[in-house]
Amino acid sequence: MRKWNRNIVALVAALGLAITIVLLLTVDPAGAKNRIIKLGVAGPHSGELASYGIPSVHAAQLVVKDVNTRNSEMGGILGKKVELVVIDDVCDPNIATNVATKLVSQGVPLVLGHVCSGATKAALGIYKAAGVVVMSPSATNPPLTQSGEYPNFFRTIASDDAQAQRQVSFILNALKLTKIAILHDKGDYGKGLAEFARSFFKADPRQKSSPKTTKTPHHFNNTPAVHRLARWS
Repeated sequence: MRKWNRNIVALVAALGLAITIVLLLTVDPAGAKNRIIKLGVAGPHSGELASYGIPSVHAAQLVVKDVNTRNSEMGGILGKKVELVVIDDVCDPNIATNVATKLVSQGVPLVLGHVCSGATKAALGIYKAAGVVVMSPSATNPPLTQSGEYPNFFRTIASDDAQAQRQVSFILNALKLTKIAILHDKGDYGKGLAEFARSFFKADPRQKSSPKTTKTPHHFNNTPAVHRLARWS
């Protein structure tokens, strides 16, 4: 399942990059004078969550290579080559602010990232003040787009509440299940999604009891938790 999720992140990152790269000239006034357009790529390129960040880098590299070589005489976009500036934030909010500062100082007009919601939120204020556009393939925290606080932020993935609502609808309407267990890994994404799912289940009149929620440490064996849930069922 995690491998499938990583592939989706890479695909979404590639699609998002293909869209945003077309916008580079409009968000980069300096692009009219410079022969290089810089594109930032921020995410976890090392550590536990590197398996989610590295596919985004690879996707960006593929798209940029295609854009830069499509017209060898003219270059990438109207004669200007696109250059990636890749920086690792380890999905750490504290490091993400430093990454944002570095990208801004290098004159990056647009950033693909960040991958994790916490890191994204920590960096967005810096990007907003500098007029940098940010597009994430995977930051799902609802307020990032719904609060209106970050008009410079876009994402190519549904928010936690939208995902949870569709999941709950499928379980109740398609599978016709009413006794539900929710398993999450205590991470920001897993916990947030689980809380929204739980609230949607509780609000449905077909639910006779509250969903049982079980937590298991991130990246650890889920077998004991599954066994507990099996006994409960």
